[in-house]
Amino acid sequence: MKVKVISVLEDNYMYLVIEESTRDAIAVDAAVPKRLLEIVRKEKVVLRAILTTHHHWDHARGNEELARLCPGLRVYGADERIGALTHRVTHGQELTFGAIRVRCLFTPCHTSGHMCYFMWEDGSPDAPALFSGDTLFVGGCGKFFEGTAEQMYTNLTQILGALPKETKVFCGHECTVRNLKFALKVEPENEIVKKKLAWAKQRDDEDLPTVPSTLQEEFLYNPFLRVTEEPLQKFTGKTDPVEVLRTLRTEKDNFKKPKERPHPQAVLAFDWGLFGPLLEKK
Repeated sequence: MKVKVISVLEDNYMYLVIEESTRDAIAVDAAVPKRLLEIVRKEKVVLRAILTTHHHWDHARGNEELARLCPGLRVYGADERIGALTHRVTHGQELTFGAIRVRCLFTPCHTSGHMCYFMWEDGSPDAPALFSGDTLFVGGCGKFFEGTAEQMYTNLTQILGALPKETKVFCGHECTVRNLKFALKVEPENEIVKKKLAWAKQRDDEDLPTVPSTLQEEFLYNPFLRVTEEPLQKFTGKTDPVEVLRTLRTEKDNFKKPKERPHPQAVLAFDWGLFGPLLEKK
């Protein structure tokens, strides 16, 4: 299977997963229909289904339009709030799209109906893929909008964390640099965090995605997967893993990245009034 990473909106990702033998495709979190259909046409594939991780508009807002434009399109999800939903899925349910196998993994917390999708092809040498929505990010995890630290701990350790370590992680947002800046605050001596952050900054500068990571990597630099490690317990002042996770999430919610120093030439330009004519035109 081939995964197309599609950047949309401010920092969202949607994905087109192509079954290469049949040229059928499934989309994950189809937020921007026009962009998705452009890539469907370019790849010369047929869009058969949408897998929606959760109901938030930046992940599900394209469903209705795509259902209208593509008669017979199947829309899968675990929450009745998902637009144009045709197939409600449950934890552990498996779907088949040609050679592509999909296991639905229920991870309530960010929303009460959040579903991740684990995909693989039997007999393929390629690593399996996890589409983790807003549960697991590169270097981070989602906010607890409709759930608890206990739920997220279960999600990250027993459900997603138990997947094969070579699993590629395709998450819902590009927030890796910010996540790793927080990870560095938590573990300032972690050399792997430092290296991954430098790499992510370079990717960001070049306007390139930082997805996918691998689950094995995440356990080395993602603080939310490292709650039993001594530096994490020292940072939070907690030893119980759930309490470590709860404290980390609160700290992350309040984390402010260092402000960028304004460019000195730009400051001078403002002082000299050089931007005046431009501002008056707006």
